[in-house]
Amino acid sequence: MEIITQTDLDLPLLHRGKVRDVYAFGENILMVATDRVSAFDVVFNEGVPYKGAVLNSLSAFWFRKTQDIIDNHMVSLDVPKGLPPYLSGRSMIVKKADPLKIEAVVRGYLTGSGLKDYQKDGKVCGIKLPPGMKNGSKLPEPIFSPSTKAEHGHDVNISFSEAEKIIGHEAASYVRDKAIGLYNFGHEHLSRCGFVLADTKFEFGIFEEEIILIDECMTPDSSRYWDKKEYDRRKLVSSDKQYLRDYLETLNWNKTPPPPAIPKKVISNLSKKYLDAYARITGQKLI
Repeated sequence: MEIITQTDLDLPLLHRGKVRDVYAFGENILMVATDRVSAFDVVFNEGVPYKGAVLNSLSAFWFRKTQDIIDNHMVSLDVPKGLPPYLSGRSMIVKKADPLKIEAVVRGYLTGSGLKDYQKDGKVCGIKLPPGMKNGSKLPEPIFSPSTKAEHGHDVNISFSEAEKIIGHEAASYVRDKAIGLYNFGHEHLSRCGFVLADTKFEFGIFEEEIILIDECMTPDSSRYWDKKEYDRRKLVSSDKQYLRDYLETLNWNKTPPPPAIPKKVISNLSKKYLDAYARITGQKLI
């Protein structure tokens, strides 16, 4: 599969994100998952082979599996006539929903920004947690830890009450309950596949006055997967984008543009992790 880091379709471009290019397509939207990779809110120059196809196809897998929990925006995976064949496998026609202005993060284990917040005051997004927890500790129960949806820079963790102020009490409660339901479903499925779902991020939008699941779903970009056997040995071995973050932390880089070059070996290993995660989760190989 050709590595695609840029698209230029004969359609109105609505948005070019860190990874996805979004085009108007009649009453719907054409969402293209490129092979671009970002970390610390910086987009790198290198593309990761098969990354876009993994994100697109894995999201489709989860959308089908979770549609009894909540409706989602997926319409079709078929490439419309007249558009480039490279879109096959990496594009999705979706409903045109109005995105809610929060990120819906669910954490089942303490790590990442949640760990940093906990180390400050023993709380994550205003939720008090037991003392003595460490990186990788399982939480007493999954928690909803929303964040802002920053146009530029980093998202910021917020409390549930702050989320209510942004999207309203009813919507915040609904999103919290559905996000935790999705996480629990994903955690159970991934456990059978040999993974621990440490945390994951969902996005929701409003379509025809209903809140639906949009964007992507429990992918290696939006989630932390740890190998279950290694976790049981008290080791955190990632099968997601954390592998790249961990490499970048070894560099003398201030996490602002321009990005450093990523070695071919790191790109290759990251691609293999994405493909392996897809195969283990879906039971099918992408290539």
